[in-house]
Amino acid sequence: MKLDRIIVNPKRMNGQPCIRNLRITVRRLMELLAIYSDRAELYQEFPELEEEDIRQALIFVSSYLDDRIIQLPSIYETAA
Repeated sequence: MKLDRIIVNPKRMNGQPCIRNLRITVRRLMELLAIYSDRAELYQEFPELEEEDIRQALIFVSSYLDDRIIQLPSIYETAA
């Protein structure tokens, strides 16, 4: 799997994974996807983004989470 749009440069954005050479981190892109439910609106606000940027960022994030177990509260614990 080739993620050629995810770039890590220690001299840019504190070494956080970024989209291409943009000043948009993968983390920020995930936040933007949560905020903008309409991709057309996202592309209007951030015309430099491309569909392949989003696809690769989602693959990157999902592969990172693949090895982590995150404890979530049970719905039965929070209902009380």
